Amino acid sequence: MTQDVERLCRELTSFASKILTTPFTLGYYSYQCAISTGWMGPVSIFGYFVVGSLVNKLLMGPVIPRLVEQEKLEGDFRFKHVQIRVNAEAAAFARAGCVEYARTERRLKSLIATQKELIYQELWLSLGTNTFDYLGGILSYMTIAIPIFSGVYNDLSASELSELISKNAFVSIYLVNCFSQIIDLSSNLCDVAGYTHRIGELVEVMMKIVQEDKDVSPAEEEDGSPQEKPQNGDGVFILDNVTVSTPVSECTLVRDLSLRVSKGNSLLISGETGSGKSSILRVLAGLWKTKQGRVSVHTPFGPHGVLFLPQKSFLSDGSLREQVIYPLKEIYPKSGRMDDERILKSLDMSGLTSLVSRTGGLDQAVNWNWSEVLSPGEIQRLAFSRLFYLQPKYAVLDEASSALSEDAEAELYSHCTQMGMTLISVGHRRSLQEFHHLELRLGPGGQWELRRLRKS
Repeated sequence: MTQDVERLCRELTSFASKILTTPFTLGYYSYQCAISTGWMGPVSIFGYFVVGSLVNKLLMGPVIPRLVEQEKLEGDFRFKHVQIRVNAEAAAFARAGCVEYARTERRLKSLIATQKELIYQELWLSLGTNTFDYLGGILSYMTIAIPIFSGVYNDLSASELSELISKNAFVSIYLVNCFSQIIDLSSNLCDVAGYTHRIGELVEVMMKIVQEDKDVSPAEEEDGSPQEKPQNGDGVFILDNVTVSTPVSECTLVRDLSLRVSKGNSLLISGETGSGKSSILRVLAGLWKTKQGRVSVHTPFGPHGVLFLPQKSFLSDGSLREQVIYPLKEIYPKSGRMDDERILKSLDMSGLTSLVSRTGGLDQAVNWNWSEVLSPGEIQRLAFSRLFYLQPKYAVLDEASSALSEDAEAELYSHCTQMGMTLISVGHRRSLQEFHHLELRLGPGGQWELRRLRKS
């Protein structure tokens, strides 16, 4: 929107200066032209302007709808860019980079294709306006030629006649130029210069990120050495003498934490606000670097390994089916009835059966923003429906049920445990202790305490 406002102000400034001064200039030079050529000169130039305006209107006809479409696609692309930037952390936890890259690239390609069509159509408009400008110079000599050959200036000498022709040519050309400036304003409306460079830079950055993601193996640590595979009895999530600090202020949140989370031993992380609960999850996902210590995660983050559910999940664009299967890529071409039943069952377990009728079906395209239409509680329920559909081995829940009641929360957590998921939860409610085996309580100054809640 800031770029749209800047462009609008720039164009209005250009229009205002020409529109305010042009009427006075037209009046003065029309009078001067009438003195030299009589009424025929100004009328011919005015008629020429009318014809040029009609031709210009015909040439602008196909440009304006395409311009409107280009602005719409440009706004959609900017919205998608902002959407990813705002929800970058949630998308990173879900390892949905490839999905968002594909959807963003699709919008970008559509925008570029529309811009190409707009440029081709503007070519004809530019040819028309330039032709109008050049033919105006010929018209200035034609207007003075008529009274000369009709004998109006037979009493003038050759030098006086030459001076008259030069003076009239200047006045007529300037008058035509005033009309040309009005005609040329149409080209400014279709100006798309300055956006190509920005889009090119964005594509380069996106390609670089994808290439880096391909080059870096998920089984490698920061120093480049491969992680050891877990042996029997080892934890799937291992933190060895880890100190966690904020990236910018270097404020220590957790100090010298040693922790092992293995399959079937769910962990509850509790503590006061700002104690570093979500920071530990960022460290586990590799989004934050540790100040010291070693972090080993032997199951990759992703739809079937470790699935992350934040407090407010990222709802991308797409149908209801795409929301449930997220962050899997696109709709399966042959999903079939079994997949539909699985999605409907997941929605039923999360208490969102009514959402099918609200959207008109699993594959019905919607033109709304999911995050604005659904309530915070519905957003969290939809996130749990993803969890029930994907059925990962491990689920990391960062206050993923904070907008729900304790009864609804207990029901959703019960489904998770019945599916055999190992949970790593961040929460404040003591009712969550029932669904976890260990509790890590964080205190002030980086202190922490680990205690067992129940046996595996």
